[in-house]
Amino acid sequence: MTRLPRVTGWEVIAALRRMGFRVEYVKGSHYHLVHESDASRQVVVPVHAGMTLKLKTLKSILKRAEVSVDDLKRLL
Repeated sequence: MTRLPRVTGWEVIAALRRMGFRVEYVKGSHYHLVHESDASRQVVVPVHAGMTLKLKTLKSILKRAEVSVDDLKRLL
């Protein structure tokens, strides 16, 4: 199994945007993203002042976005 990288919310949002996601709206510090060609791929990414995401949170984001760890690492 590939290890999850330690990343911030901003880094995850940037990588997801490169994969075809767009920011639908922002509510507080949570960014709601939707894939451009598949609206069922929706994900919420918390962005808290440069703090790294907890590994469980990152794993959940990747699962909902249907993105592999290797794809995320490639686009960081």
